Amino acid sequence: MKNIQTEILINTDITKVWDVLMNFNNYPKWNPFITSISGEPKLGRRLTVSIKPPGGKVMTFKPRVLAFETNKELRWLGHLLFTGFFDGEHKFELIDNGNGTTTFKQSEKFKGIFVGLLNLENTQKGFEAMNEKLKEMAERK
Repeated sequence: MKNIQTEILINTDITKVWDVLMNFNNYPKWNPFITSISGEPKLGRRLTVSIKPPGGKVMTFKPRVLAFETNKELRWLGHLLFTGFFDGEHKFELIDNGNGTTTFKQSEKFKGIFVGLLNLENTQKGFEAMNEKLKEMAERK
């Protein structure tokens, strides 16, 4: 198994961050890593997600929503080709710091028979670029 975890402090309240994060229609306008999401983020439903790691090609997959709690968490599980080959559990987590700021955490757990071949450096950079843009968008709102 391999993991990526990033976090960023956003100087605005949690509802503004959540609003930007859940407005999937605007992703192509601001998000450099997750270039699109469509579908309803409801437990058990499938989303269609396109990502573009820095220096990489666009990849589209259809993960199943594992958790959805307003202003707190969105988590999904996606597979490349088939289950067990290359699986990724992606998580957005928001923490209300109680002082008008929000900590945004983005993480992914990778597992499967081909995970050992994975170089996560560009994916990590993609998470960090997205986090910075999310901060910019939410603080501007």
